Amino acid sequence: MRMEGPGPLLRLPEVGIHHLSLFAEGGQYTDAEADTIDSRALPWQNPQDERAMAELRVTGYYYGYLRDRPDSVVHALRVLAKDDGMALVHCAAGKDRTGVVSALALAVAGVTKDAIIADYAATGERIELILARLRASETYRTDLDGKPADSHLPRPEYMAQFFTTLENRFGGPLGWLDAHGWTERDTEAMRTRLLV
Repeated sequence: MRMEGPGPLLRLPEVGIHHLSLFAEGGQYTDAEADTIDSRALPWQNPQDERAMAELRVTGYYYGYLRDRPDSVVHALRVLAKDDGMALVHCAAGKDRTGVVSALALAVAGVTKDAIIADYAATGERIELILARLRASETYRTDLDGKPADSHLPRPEYMAQFFTTLENRFGGPLGWLDAHGWTERDTEAMRTRLLV
C-alpha cells in the first residue's frame, strides 16, 4: 500500500480497512524472503528437478508468512471471524498471502483439505489477467518480468505441502493457531461466520 498508494475503498467511510502485512520487515521484492535468504543454505541449491525446486521455494514462503508474521495472520483470521458484513482478503496477486489466510480460515471452518486445495488452485484460471495487471505497475513489473506466467501458477501441491508442514510441526492448522493464541471461541466465531 505504501508503494501503490491508497485504493478507492479508503474513501468509503462504511468500509473498514485492516492492512496486515505477512512479510517480515524489510525486503524489496514481491516475496520479502527473496532479499534475505542466504542462497548457499537452501535445499534447492543441489541440482534437481525444477518443479521440485519451485515447490520447495513456494512452500517455504507460505510457511514463512506464519513464521514471520503470526500476529498478522491471527489478527486477519479474527477480523474475518468477528466483523459484521462482507470481507475481502487480498494481496498483490490474490494467490499466495491471500491463499494462506483463506486456507486457514476454511480449515478452521471445517472445510476439507481437498476442497481448500481445489479452491486455491482455481486462482490459476485468472493468472494471466492478474499478471497483466501487476506488470502495469512499477512496483511489481521488475519482479515479474523475465519469469514465465507458468512459474506463478498456484499449484495444488504447493498448498498440499503447506498443510503437510503444519501437520508435521503442529498437528494441523488448528495446532498452529492454538500455539499463537487462537481460542475455541475464535474457532466457534469463524465457523458461525463461514458456515451460514
